Amino acid sequence: MQLFKVAKKLKGNEAGASLIETLMALAILGLVAAIFLSGLATTSRATIIADELSTAESLARSEMEYVKNYAYQYDATEYPVDPELPIPETWAMSPPVVELVHATDDGIQKVTITVERNGEVILSTEIFKVDR
Repeated sequence: MQLFKVAKKLKGNEAGASLIETLMALAILGLVAAIFLSGLATTSRATIIADELSTAESLARSEMEYVKNYAYQYDATEYPVDPELPIPETWAMSPPVVELVHATDDGIQKVTITVERNGEVILSTEIFKVDR
């Protein structure tokens, strides 16, 4: 009984949540929501970039294999793009560019393969082709 009276006195003195307390709680909740949504946006962008790089690497590797298996051409300036390579829409692959490693074509060429998406270079890689 004594405990009930004490609890009633304590309860009676509380006037409830004030406007300032309510606004502070809403501000904190809004801040947490903004941070959470920012994290989701960053994760989404990172996933898009990873997917884009994965596609570019796959296309470049396929073209590398095609160029390596293609017959060596002396004094070539470029090799053709694999005609059977399925290139997705909005993607493009420039013909692999050939540079000489030495002053004359002595059987070693540096071949640069470039993969683009919407006109922007996503990946550019170099391989060496040797006449065997």
